[in-house]
Amino acid sequence: MELVRTVMPATPTFSWPLLNARAGAEIWVKHENHSPVGAFKLRGAMVYIDWLAHSYPEMTGVVAATRGNHGQGVALAAKRRGWTATIVVPHGNSREKNRAMRALGAELVEHGEDFQAANEYATELAKERGGHKVASFDRLLVVGTGTYALEMLTAAPELDAVYVPVGMGSSICGVTAAREALGLKTRIVGVVAKASPAYALSFTAGKVIAHEAGTKIADGLACRLPVEEALAVMLKHVDHIVEVSEEEIAAAMRVIYEDTHNIAEGAGAAAVAAVLQERNQVQAKRVGVVLTGGNVDREVFVGALGAA
Repeated sequence: MELVRTVMPATPTFSWPLLNARAGAEIWVKHENHSPVGAFKLRGAMVYIDWLAHSYPEMTGVVAATRGNHGQGVALAAKRRGWTATIVVPHGNSREKNRAMRALGAELVEHGEDFQAANEYATELAKERGGHKVASFDRLLVVGTGTYALEMLTAAPELDAVYVPVGMGSSICGVTAAREALGLKTRIVGVVAKASPAYALSFTAGKVIAHEAGTKIADGLACRLPVEEALAVMLKHVDHIVEVSEEEIAAAMRVIYEDTHNIAEGAGAAAVAAVLQERNQVQAKRVGVVLTGGNVDREVFVGALGAA
């Protein structure tokens, strides 16, 4: 926690009256959209880069693949060390996330049509350059992510459930670790995009199932190949998975703006979309939602606001 505090304070955990009335429940929102990179990913990147610096003092640069938020976290953490960061993104990636990574000093490389293709190329690129690749899921990333979960679960009253968006899995694994450490009975619910159902399919099957990642509005949830280690944690600790449609995600982005005047990217709004889908199950309960990030291109956000 002390390491994360060197770059950011605790983000807010608020309960918003309008959102509560809409959901018929007491909703507590963890605002990771208020981090220095607009998303939770900086936490894990700080922990990982710190470990790397101590383990390999000769290190001068890193490579990573991303749809944007992980790349921003890695770029900022590397910059603080005076290192280079090469970030691989798929073609057609978020324009504003790309701009943000470049502004943090990263070299941006476009490759492939989805995250998995970019991720595989980042592995090759790291080997070619003799550099270190920062994975998109790793125990150290989970340690960093767990700091927001500790903040949330100690700031809010004890929650009946917490809804967590699932990209590659570090976020939900961090929430699980924090819940277990605090000895709480809070149910953990994963949220995926219906158009990118790989983790939902894998959770049901009890094994890794790859599936096309088709979501357009929630790039942070565009996982084609789940991580076996993350899935194992989810199978042991997660209550169930909710799949939310593109329309439900857009509606949740609109709801978050109307009820809290915060901006949520698609992945960041997914937890609220899931709560609204399961409105009957959460009536009169106390529920947490993780607003994982607010980095959304202007035209995408305007489209979501105007889709009512």
